[in-house]
Amino acid sequence: MQQPKHFAFVLMPFDPSFDDVYKLGIKGAVAQSPDLVAERVDEQIYREGILERIYRQIEVADIIIADMTGQNPNVFYEVGYAHAKGKLCILLTADADDIPFDLKHQRHIVYGKSIVTLRRELEREISWAIGELEKQRTSQIKVTVQNIFGLLEKTKYYADATLTFTVDLENVSPDRSINIQAIYFYTTSQWRLVQDGKACASSEADAELLAAGYTTRHFLQPPLQWLQKGAWAQVKMDAKGTLAMAFKGEEIRDSYKVRGRSIMRILTAEGSFDYPISIDVTVDEIPF
Repeated sequence: MQQPKHFAFVLMPFDPSFDDVYKLGIKGAVAQSPDLVAERVDEQIYREGILERIYRQIEVADIIIADMTGQNPNVFYEVGYAHAKGKLCILLTADADDIPFDLKHQRHIVYGKSIVTLRRELEREISWAIGELEKQRTSQIKVTVQNIFGLLEKTKYYADATLTFTVDLENVSPDRSINIQAIYFYTTSQWRLVQDGKACASSEADAELLAAGYTTRHFLQPPLQWLQKGAWAQVKMDAKGTLAMAFKGEEIRDSYKVRGRSIMRILTAEGSFDYPISIDVTVDEIPF
């Protein structure tokens, strides 16, 4: 019998109202992947205290699956610990408002009251997470989105958005430096990128990502040519685009939700590696 290669630790309230979410939704999705096993702490046998056990399981887990529904303080604290440990986290919620503002750019699933939706979307996220684990072990560059901040500029004729990205690059290789040859950021044609106050060069996306709906490839200046063993560097850029134009009959509003996914591609001497960037940002006008 094939043994799973990866372990997912599940964080959620211990309440009977979550039984179907866990047993049918989460466990059902995990069962579709022979490379993954998932457990909650209440399914395990252990001698230490429950908090110590939870922290230890977070540390050894490959993936964290956390249900944020109801804003349970224990779950929030445990997710914070998982993020501090650099774990891949998949967040779930029945209500989008239960995801804190500073976590909305993290990967998450809003399943409402539908276990079917939860299972379907979680299967996709699990597939992504396993691919991400394999990619990290090959590329040795860990990519973490620290923040995506949205700012709205509007008149009675148009509404323009600026999304500011802060992305960390970390060399997690135990024994070598990594040569970063180029960084590309893929978007739809709606967006143009600015880095260090200068417009980024762009071109049509290559065929593979063009077929996936990404029309434009932007060139980003790597922060370092060589990322030394254990070293960290940061990429910052602004994505600028128009959200609405009055002459097209579109409503000029005070706030917009920008949701979607981009791809960051890092070219190294060992090959190119793609990192999905999830976007879920509220873009507001800040009064002065």
